Amino acid sequence: MRSFRRIAVYCGSSDDVAPRYFDLARAVGRTLAEREIGVVYGGGRVGLMGAVADAALDAGGSVFGVIPRRLQDREVGHTGLTELFIVDSMHARKAMMTHLSDGFIALPGGFGTLEELVEVATLAMLGYHHKPVGLLDVEGYYRHLLAWVDHAADVGFVRPQHRGLFQVADDIDALLGQMARVDLSAVEMTGKPPRASGRYDG
Repeated sequence: MRSFRRIAVYCGSSDDVAPRYFDLARAVGRTLAEREIGVVYGGGRVGLMGAVADAALDAGGSVFGVIPRRLQDREVGHTGLTELFIVDSMHARKAMMTHLSDGFIALPGGFGTLEELVEVATLAMLGYHHKPVGLLDVEGYYRHLLAWVDHAADVGFVRPQHRGLFQVADDIDALLGQMARVDLSAVEMTGKPPRASGRYDG
């Protein structure tokens, strides 16, 4: 069973979403801090990003933000973090977040969240890292994405062994448990599917 020093959290920067999503973000930040797992995230002070960071900091956790210069004003760079890295590009942001983290969790979000999620999943598939990728699928937010993965595998665009690349749960504690148990060492192009205890059927 693996342990985590830091986990990257991908989530939306919009404030124009339902309160339940902010409650979820705060629960994730608080839980990671209580487990002494550092949070790596996009560095903003707004939206779910800010809610995750603030909750982790309030619970005594460590939070590391990574934000491009161009977005520092738009996403309102958080000034109260353990450390805020200001980088030159989105590419540099994603690369640093991947480097700093032992695993990845996607909360509900938009295009940016999806881009980050798919990139780390692709890197895992190709063997560039062996770090677990989790979806916090609250209220079926990622149900259609998971259905697309199954469809893409059915018609041959996703290899069958990669159907289970994402660890999926609707509860942060359950998701962390799955991520701690999964073995990604053989998930590369010719590998076997990752296995955790049980399949989440949402």
